[in-house]
Amino acid sequence: PVTAGSIVVPYGHVIGNERWRGSELAQRLQGKVRVIFEDALGLVDFHLSNRTCILLISEADLVAGDEFKRRLVRFRNASSLRGIVIVEKTPISGQYYLGVQKLVVLELGMVLLPVANQGEASQLIIQLVSFCVREQSRDGGANPFLGKRRAQLAGAAVLQAVQHIPGVGKAKALLLLQRFGSVHRLCNAAIHELEQALGQAVAQQIYTF
Repeated sequence: PVTAGSIVVPYGHVIGNERWRGSELAQRLQGKVRVIFEDALGLVDFHLSNRTCILLISEADLVAGDEFKRRLVRFRNASSLRGIVIVEKTPISGQYYLGVQKLVVLELGMVLLPVANQGEASQLIIQLVSFCVREQSRDGGANPFLGKRRAQLAGAAVLQAVQHIPGVGKAKALLLLQRFGSVHRLCNAAIHELEQALGQAVAQQIYTF
Protein backbone atom coordinates (compact mmCIF):
# COMPACT_ATOMS: atom_id res chain seq x y z
CA PRO A 1 0.00 0.00 0.00
CA VAL A 2 2.98 2.34 0.42
CA THR A 3 4.58 2.58 -3.02
CA ALA A 4 6.13 6.04 -2.82
CA GLY A 5 9.45 4.74 -1.54
CA SER A 6 10.33 3.34 -4.96
CA ILE A 7 9.68 6.66 -6.71
CA VAL A 8 12.57 9.06 -7.28
CA VAL A 9 11.32 12.66 -7.12
CA PRO A 10 13.45 15.27 -8.94
CA TYR A 11 14.37 18.31 -6.86
CA GLY A 12 11.86 21.12 -7.24
CA HIS A 13 9.10 18.65 -8.06
CA VAL A 14 6.19 17.14 -6.15
CA ILE A 15 4.57 13.84 -7.01
CA GLY A 16 0.88 14.16 -6.20
CA ASN A 17 -1.71 11.46 -5.75
CA GLU A 18 -4.10 11.35 -8.69
CA ARG A 19 -7.04 11.98 -6.36
CA TRP A 20 -5.89 15.60 -5.91
CA ARG A 21 -5.82 16.41 -9.65
CA GLY A 22 -8.15 19.33 -10.37
CA SER A 23 -8.53 20.25 -6.68
CA GLU A 24 -8.09 23.77 -5.30
CA LEU A 25 -4.85 22.59 -3.71
CA ALA A 26 -3.46 21.36 -7.04
CA GLN A 27 -4.45 24.59 -8.80
CA ARG A 28 -2.65 26.68 -6.18
CA LEU A 29 0.51 24.57 -6.55
CA GLN A 30 0.60 25.05 -10.33
CA GLY A 31 3.18 27.62 -11.37
CA LYS A 32 4.83 27.57 -7.94
CA VAL A 33 6.26 24.04 -8.04
CA ARG A 34 6.34 21.33 -10.68
CA VAL A 35 3.56 18.84 -9.90
CA ILE A 36 3.37 15.40 -11.48
CA PHE A 37 0.26 13.36 -10.73
CA GLU A 38 0.58 9.62 -10.26
CA ASP A 39 -2.07 7.02 -9.47
CA ALA A 40 0.35 4.62 -7.77
CA LEU A 41 1.23 6.52 -4.59
CA GLY A 42 -0.93 4.29 -2.42
CA LEU A 43 -1.52 5.86 0.98
CA VAL A 44 0.56 8.97 0.28
CA ASP A 45 -0.94 12.25 -0.98
CA PHE A 46 2.27 14.10 -1.93
CA HIS A 47 5.85 12.86 -2.15
CA LEU A 48 8.83 15.26 -1.94
CA SER A 49 12.37 14.84 -3.18
CA ASN A 50 13.95 14.11 0.21
CA ARG A 51 11.83 11.05 0.98
CA THR A 52 9.33 13.08 2.94
CA CYS A 53 5.72 12.15 2.35
CA ILE A 54 2.69 14.30 3.04
CA LEU A 55 -0.56 12.74 4.15
CA LEU A 56 -3.32 15.31 3.88
CA ILE A 57 -6.47 14.89 5.96
CA SER A 58 -9.20 17.07 4.49
CA GLU A 59 -12.27 18.46 6.19
CA ALA A 60 -14.33 15.86 4.32
CA ASP A 61 -12.04 13.04 5.56
CA LEU A 62 -12.51 14.14 9.18
CA VAL A 63 -16.28 14.37 8.92
CA ALA A 64 -16.66 11.09 6.98
CA GLY A 65 -15.42 8.80 9.75
CA ASP A 66 -12.38 6.79 10.79
CA GLU A 67 -11.00 5.66 7.42
CA PHE A 68 -8.29 8.36 7.55
CA LYS A 69 -7.10 6.93 10.89
CA ARG A 70 -6.65 3.49 9.35
CA ARG A 71 -4.71 5.07 6.49
CA LEU A 72 -2.33 6.84 8.90
CA VAL A 73 -1.73 3.69 10.95
CA ARG A 74 -1.09 1.62 7.79
CA PHE A 75 1.40 4.21 6.55
CA ARG A 76 3.24 4.33 9.87
CA ASN A 77 3.42 0.55 10.14
CA ALA A 78 4.42 -0.14 6.54
CA SER A 79 6.82 2.66 5.69
CA SER A 80 10.24 3.89 6.72
CA LEU A 81 9.59 7.18 4.92
CA ARG A 82 9.24 10.40 6.91
CA GLY A 83 5.58 11.33 7.12
CA ILE A 84 4.13 14.78 7.74
CA VAL A 85 0.40 14.95 8.40
CA ILE A 86 -1.39 18.11 7.29
CA VAL A 87 -4.92 18.36 8.65
CA GLU A 88 -7.61 20.78 7.50
CA LYS A 89 -8.89 22.28 10.75
CA THR A 90 -12.04 24.29 10.02
CA PRO A 91 -15.06 25.37 12.09
CA ILE A 92 -16.77 22.17 10.91
CA SER A 93 -13.87 19.75 11.46
CA GLY A 94 -12.35 21.46 14.51
CA GLN A 95 -14.30 19.24 16.93
CA TYR A 96 -12.34 16.22 15.69
CA TYR A 97 -8.91 17.87 15.88
CA LEU A 98 -7.91 16.86 19.43
CA GLY A 99 -8.51 13.21 18.59
CA VAL A 100 -6.39 13.51 15.46
CA GLN A 101 -3.65 15.31 17.41
CA LYS A 102 -3.52 12.53 20.00
CA LEU A 103 -3.34 9.81 17.35
CA VAL A 104 -0.76 11.45 15.10
CA VAL A 105 1.62 13.01 17.64
CA LEU A 106 1.38 10.79 20.71
CA GLU A 107 0.49 7.37 19.30
CA LEU A 108 2.17 7.43 15.88
CA GLY A 109 5.01 9.90 16.64
CA MET A 110 4.49 11.85 13.41
CA VAL A 111 4.53 15.58 12.72
CA LEU A 112 1.09 17.22 12.60
CA LEU A 113 0.51 20.61 10.98
CA PRO A 114 -2.98 22.15 11.03
CA VAL A 115 -4.13 24.43 8.19
CA ALA A 116 -7.33 26.41 7.75
CA ASN A 117 -7.91 25.46 4.12
CA GLN A 118 -6.34 23.98 0.98
CA GLY A 119 -4.76 27.34 0.17
CA GLU A 120 -2.70 27.20 3.39
CA ALA A 121 -1.87 23.56 2.67
CA SER A 122 -0.50 24.52 -0.74
CA GLN A 123 1.68 27.25 0.79
CA LEU A 124 3.09 24.76 3.28
CA ILE A 125 3.93 22.26 0.52
CA ILE A 126 5.60 25.03 -1.53
CA GLN A 127 7.75 25.95 1.50
CA LEU A 128 8.77 22.32 2.00
CA VAL A 129 9.72 21.97 -1.68
CA SER A 130 11.77 25.19 -1.48
CA PHE A 131 13.55 23.76 1.55
CA CYS A 132 14.45 20.64 -0.46
CA VAL A 133 15.86 22.76 -3.30
CA ARG A 134 17.97 24.87 -0.92
CA GLU A 135 19.16 21.70 0.78
CA GLN A 136 20.24 20.21 -2.54
CA SER A 137 22.06 23.37 -3.67
CA ARG A 138 24.04 23.47 -0.40
CA ASP A 139 24.94 19.81 -0.47
CA GLY A 140 25.80 19.56 -4.15
CA GLY A 141 24.07 16.19 -4.27
CA ALA A 142 26.96 14.18 -2.81
CA ASN A 143 27.38 15.17 0.79
CA PRO A 144 28.01 12.25 3.20
CA PHE A 145 26.24 14.25 5.88
CA LEU A 146 23.07 14.58 3.78
CA GLY A 147 21.10 12.48 6.26
CA LYS A 148 21.78 15.03 8.98
CA ARG A 149 20.62 17.90 6.77
CA ARG A 150 17.50 16.01 5.75
CA ALA A 151 16.67 15.54 9.40
CA GLN A 152 16.49 19.33 9.65
CA LEU A 153 13.27 19.31 7.62
CA ALA A 154 11.50 17.28 10.28
CA GLY A 155 12.97 19.64 12.90
CA ALA A 156 11.62 22.67 11.05
CA ALA A 157 8.19 21.07 10.80
CA VAL A 158 8.17 20.20 14.51
CA LEU A 159 9.17 23.78 15.38
CA GLN A 160 6.30 25.11 13.27
CA ALA A 161 3.88 22.69 14.94
CA VAL A 162 4.90 23.79 18.45
CA GLN A 163 4.34 27.42 17.46
CA HIS A 164 0.64 26.60 16.98
CA ILE A 165 0.29 26.22 20.77
CA PRO A 166 -1.49 29.31 22.17
CA GLY A 167 0.98 31.78 23.68
CA VAL A 168 4.02 30.14 22.09
CA GLY A 169 6.04 32.00 19.45
CA LYS A 170 9.24 30.94 17.72
CA ALA A 171 11.54 31.81 20.64
CA LYS A 172 9.44 29.91 23.20
CA ALA A 173 9.01 26.98 20.79
CA LEU A 174 12.78 26.71 20.42
CA LEU A 175 13.20 26.86 24.18
CA LEU A 176 10.62 24.11 24.71
CA LEU A 177 12.15 21.80 22.12
CA GLN A 178 15.65 22.37 23.50
CA ARG A 179 14.43 21.56 27.00
CA PHE A 180 12.18 18.59 26.26
CA GLY A 181 13.77 17.24 23.07
CA SER A 182 10.61 16.11 21.30
CA VAL A 183 6.91 16.84 20.89
CA HIS A 184 6.14 13.56 22.64
CA ARG A 185 8.05 14.56 25.79
CA LEU A 186 6.57 18.05 25.66
CA CYS A 187 3.04 16.61 25.50
CA ASN A 188 3.74 14.48 28.55
CA ALA A 189 5.48 17.18 30.59
CA ALA A 190 4.13 17.94 34.05
CA ILE A 191 2.85 21.43 34.79
CA HIS A 192 5.77 22.19 37.13
CA GLU A 193 8.27 21.26 34.39
CA LEU A 194 6.60 23.71 32.02
CA GLU A 195 6.58 26.39 34.71
CA GLN A 196 10.33 26.00 35.18
CA ALA A 197 10.81 26.60 31.47
CA LEU A 198 8.41 29.46 30.75
CA GLY A 199 6.69 30.64 33.91
CA GLN A 200 3.27 29.94 35.36
CA ALA A 201 0.93 31.77 32.96
CA VAL A 202 2.36 30.39 29.69
CA ALA A 203 2.86 26.95 31.29
CA GLN A 204 -0.84 26.76 32.12
CA GLN A 205 -1.78 27.65 28.52
CA ILE A 206 0.50 24.95 27.16
CA TYR A 207 -0.63 22.35 29.67
CA THR A 208 -4.32 23.04 28.90
CA PHE A 209 -3.70 22.84 25.15
